[in-house]
Amino acid sequence: MENTFKTPIHQIYGIENWGNGYFDVNALGHLVVKPKRGAQAVDVFQVVEEVRKRHRLHPPILLRFPQILETQVKQLCEAFQSAIAEFQYGNTYQGVFPIKVNHRRDVVEELMRVGNKYRLGLEVGSKPELYIGLGLEQAPGSLLVCNGFKDDEFMEMAFWGQRTGKQVVIVVEQIREIYSYVKWAEATGLRPIVGLRGRLYSKGSGKWEESGGETSKFGLSTLELLECFRVLREANMLPALRMLHFHIGSQITDIRKIKSAVKEASRVYAKFRRMKAPIEYLNVGGGLGVDYDGSRTPSDSSVNYTIQEFANDVVYTVREICEHEDVPTPTLVSESGRALTVYHSVVVFTAENRGDFILGAKAEVAQRAQSPALTEMREISREISVKNFREYFHDAIQQREELFSLFDLGYLGLEERAYGEVLFKEICEKALRFAKETKFTSDEFEILEKALRKKYVTNMSVFQSVPDSFTIRQLFPVLPIHRLDEFPSEYGMLIDLTCDSDGKIDNFVDVKDIKEVLELHPTSNGGPYYLAICLVGAYQDVMGDFHNLFGTVNEAHVIVDEGGTSHIRNLIRGNTIEEVAGLNGYDPEDLISKLAARVAEQTRLGQLDSEEGMAILEAYRRRAGAQTYLSLSEGRVRADGKELSPGEGGSSAETGTSQGPLAAKESPGA
Repeated sequence: MENTFKTPIHQIYGIENWGNGYFDVNALGHLVVKPKRGAQAVDVFQVVEEVRKRHRLHPPILLRFPQILETQVKQLCEAFQSAIAEFQYGNTYQGVFPIKVNHRRDVVEELMRVGNKYRLGLEVGSKPELYIGLGLEQAPGSLLVCNGFKDDEFMEMAFWGQRTGKQVVIVVEQIREIYSYVKWAEATGLRPIVGLRGRLYSKGSGKWEESGGETSKFGLSTLELLECFRVLREANMLPALRMLHFHIGSQITDIRKIKSAVKEASRVYAKFRRMKAPIEYLNVGGGLGVDYDGSRTPSDSSVNYTIQEFANDVVYTVREICEHEDVPTPTLVSESGRALTVYHSVVVFTAENRGDFILGAKAEVAQRAQSPALTEMREISREISVKNFREYFHDAIQQREELFSLFDLGYLGLEERAYGEVLFKEICEKALRFAKETKFTSDEFEILEKALRKKYVTNMSVFQSVPDSFTIRQLFPVLPIHRLDEFPSEYGMLIDLTCDSDGKIDNFVDVKDIKEVLELHPTSNGGPYYLAICLVGAYQDVMGDFHNLFGTVNEAHVIVDEGGTSHIRNLIRGNTIEEVAGLNGYDPEDLISKLAARVAEQTRLGQLDSEEGMAILEAYRRRAGAQTYLSLSEGRVRADGKELSPGEGGSSAETGTSQGPLAAKESPGA
C-alpha cells in the first residue's frame, strides 16, 4: 500500500509491521483500511461518524470489511498453487475453513462464496456446527471435514451429509468412533471418507503448544491408528480410508515446528501407503499463525514466517518424503481459519481520560491549600529540570511521606492532602519525561511509567469484544482512528465498562517488546475520542460473553465498489437491555408488572404522585429497548464541568474531504 502520511506515528503504533498492507494513515490523520489490493482505502473515522450521525448507531461498533476475506482466501490458495508449481508437486491443494474460528453466518457464507473457485470447504467439530455445515452451499468437490468427539447422533448427521451430496470426511478421534462408523456404514450402505487423526510426537509453539505432542487432547496413538486400519480392513471398508489428519496447535509461531510436524506426518502417510491404505488426502490441520505485533519473531503474538513460506515448507517437505518412500503425493488439506478471518474486522469505541475531568477543580483546591507543609513540594515541582530530575524526584518521595504523616497526625486537611497528591503526580510526570529525554533507564523509572499510566475509560467490554485479551493475554493492535496527525502526548491504559478489575487492556503491541503503556491524546477538548482494536476477526466473535450484561455491539459491513466509493452494505444493531435480560431468563413484562406494583404501593402511601409514577413506568418500558452500552449524548460534559452545546467540540465528517456517499442498507432485524 502506498503510504500517504509518513510520520513517527507509523513507528509508534507499528502499523506497517502488523497491518499486512490493509491498514494505513491518510493525510487527515485518520486510520484507513484498504480491503482489496489496488483498491481505494476506506476512512474509518468517516465511516464511524456516518453511522453515528446519519444512522444513529453509536460506538462501540464492529466494522467488518468482507473483501479482506476474499483477499486472504486468494493469498492462501495461490500461495499453495505457487509452491506446487515451483517444487513440481504431483497433486493439488484444498483448504477448509474451521467454523469454530468465526461462526457468524455472514462470515462463513462470504468465505464459501469467495472460496468457490478454490474449492474451499468447511471443518466442523460439534453437532451444531455440523447442522450448519449440512445446510450451507459448498463448491462441488469441496470437503466437509468432521472433527471432534462424536456420538451416534453426530455420526448419523454426517451420513446425512453423504446422502445429500456432500463430500463428507469423518475424522476418527478415538477408537470407539471407528466401530460407530462401521455400524452406520453397514446400516446405510454409504461410505463417507474416513480420516484418521494421528497424535504426533512433534509439538507446535506458542500459547497452544500443549495441544500437540504425545499428551495432546486429540488424536490416535500409533497403535490405535493401526487398530482402526485393521477394523476397516476386516469390515471390507478399507477403500473409505482416504485421509490422514494431524494438528499440532493454533497460532504456531515458529516455522521450524511446522516443518518438523509435516515431516513426521508425511512419513506416517507414506508408511500407510506402503501398507496398501488408499489414503488420498494429507490434512496438516490448522495453526497457520498471524503476526499480531509485527515483530516477525516466534513470540506468542507473532510468527517468523509468511503464508508463502508456510506453503513452500509444507509442499516441499511432503514431496521430499514421498519421493524417498516412493509413494504418490497426496492432495494437501489445511484448516487455516485464523489467517483467513483475523484482518477483516475492527472494533471502534470511545475513550475518555478519567483525569482530564479534574483539571478545573485543581486550581480551586490549590487556592485553599496553603499549608507550609506544601511549600517544599511546590518548589520541587517548579524547579525540577533535566539536570536535577533524579535528585528532585527522590526529594519529592520524601516530602510526600512527610505529608502523609502530617495527615495521619491530624495536622493536614483533605484539601492539603489533595493538593499534595496533585503536586507529587506533576513532579513524577516531569521526572519521567526528563528520564525519557536523556534515555536514562532504571527500574524505578520503569515502575514509575507503569504507575503513572492514565486510565482511559472506554465504552466497551473486554469480555465481549476482545475476550482473548483477558483470557490468554493476547496482544491486539490498539490505536486512535483519528488525530494521527497529532503527536500523542499521554501514556495510558484502557479500562472497560465492566465492574471487574480484569476488564482492562494494559499490554500493547511493540516491535521489540510488549508495552505496558499506550501513547494517546488528551481528551479534554470535549469531542469523541475514538480508538480501534484491530485484527479481531478470529475467535473474538465466538468467545465473547455477556459479563455485566453488556451485549453484542453495533455492526457495519463496509465495501469498496469498482469506482472506489465506500458503501455501508449492512447495519446490524447490537443487543438491547431487554434482549440480554431475556437471555438470562428474565421476562420483561414480568419485571414491568412488578415495578408497577411497587409504583402503585408508593403512590398509595403518598410517597409518589400518580403522574410521576406513570412517567417512570413509561420510561422504564422505553429504556428496555435501549442498547446496553453508554450512548454518545449531544449534551456531553466538558472538562470544566459545563455542558457542551450541540456540535460543540465534536468531530465531524465534514472536516475532511469525502470519499463519496456512504449508502447504508440495514439488515431486516436492525
